[in-house]
Amino acid sequence: MALPSSVPELTGGQVLGVTSAISYALPKPEDKKLTHELTQCLEKHDVFDSDSGLQQRLLVLGKLNELVKRWIYDISIVKGKSEAEAKVTGGKICTFGSYRLGVHGKGADIDTLVIAPRHIDRSDFFHSMKERLEDCKEVKHLRAIEDAYVPVIKLEFDGIEMDMLFARLALSNIPVNLDLLDINMLRNLDHKCVRSLNGCRVTDAILSLVPIHENFKLALRAIKLWAKRRGIYSNALGFLGGVSWSMLVARTCQLYPNAVAAVIVQKFFFVFSTWNWPNPVLLRKMDENVELDLPVWDPRINPSDKYHLMPIITPAYPQQNSTFNVSHSTLAVMKEEFTRGRNICNDIALGKKCWDDLFELFSFFFLVSTLHGYYCHCQITGTLSQMDWPGGIQDTNSDRKIRIQWWYRFSSCQLQDF
Repeated sequence: MALPSSVPELTGGQVLGVTSAISYALPKPEDKKLTHELTQCLEKHDVFDSDSGLQQRLLVLGKLNELVKRWIYDISIVKGKSEAEAKVTGGKICTFGSYRLGVHGKGADIDTLVIAPRHIDRSDFFHSMKERLEDCKEVKHLRAIEDAYVPVIKLEFDGIEMDMLFARLALSNIPVNLDLLDINMLRNLDHKCVRSLNGCRVTDAILSLVPIHENFKLALRAIKLWAKRRGIYSNALGFLGGVSWSMLVARTCQLYPNAVAAVIVQKFFFVFSTWNWPNPVLLRKMDENVELDLPVWDPRINPSDKYHLMPIITPAYPQQNSTFNVSHSTLAVMKEEFTRGRNICNDIALGKKCWDDLFELFSFFFLVSTLHGYYCHCQITGTLSQMDWPGGIQDTNSDRKIRIQWWYRFSSCQLQDF
């Protein structure tokens, strides 16, 4: 979809989120200086992709897009379409996640969605498309997970790791200028297609709701680096994943719409170190009176939603809480880190500390051995197929999952296939 261009300057009365901004102040010279220093620090941490890496990703996406279009054409012929009809059927690859947001780093994977017309179904994707990918010399390590909550094909294409989701729309042809944020695109779809579309819809909605994209992207790179260095970047382990961090940064941009990246990072820690959880973080008002009747996050209707500790609500219908895995212990850890970040940013503004202090690597083993003189090392051995996720243990006999609440973070988590 075509996204609105970044707004160069917002004034009082203009609202992007659910409330008006806290401040419309324009950047000061010292703010720009701190942003320049922040950029240099991020470059030192190697968070930006190289020009050659960007070109390689564009080349790979182009090849994959052509492969998908040819596959849809061939399947259309097999299913009785004439050549003329098959040529105008359309279909394409869309990206979402960190690559779509423009904040991916070197070696990051690309999240993609294959969009097909109504006569192409999911079984086609997981069989004939999978076979076509297996025959492609650029493809390695292909793995199809058809029965997942969000069905996916994982692969490496010409050295770049990719996740491929699939959604068929209730359209006979897929237009070139398809607007996935149009709520009518969800009509007559099954739940798996709705969930597959959700990644693209949420990513596009986030980009449409922040005022100045370049400031948002630089600040988000900083927050992602900080979260990874401090051991709190993991949805599976009860912390936050990439989409949740991006929504928190986007909300900060809405509250300080003219701020440069350094100020956004500072205000990020100020806002969320004082946030009254479990009040939800919203980038836009919830959709009401929608005829599609898809399940949405709403504690007034869904009793289980009342127990979510740190709700961060996706901005595209059907709105969901992206942080349902957060526990009391992981929330306590994140609150400590928000406060630490606020204090360091205050010292950075005063010239007492630098950005490297914010990104100091958290050492789990140093902390525990310092406080207690010992720590517990737990090793679980098994094949990857037996390990459901690194924060829990799957009991295959009773289909129960034991969730462990971590009072401290992992400095690293590794799964080794045997």
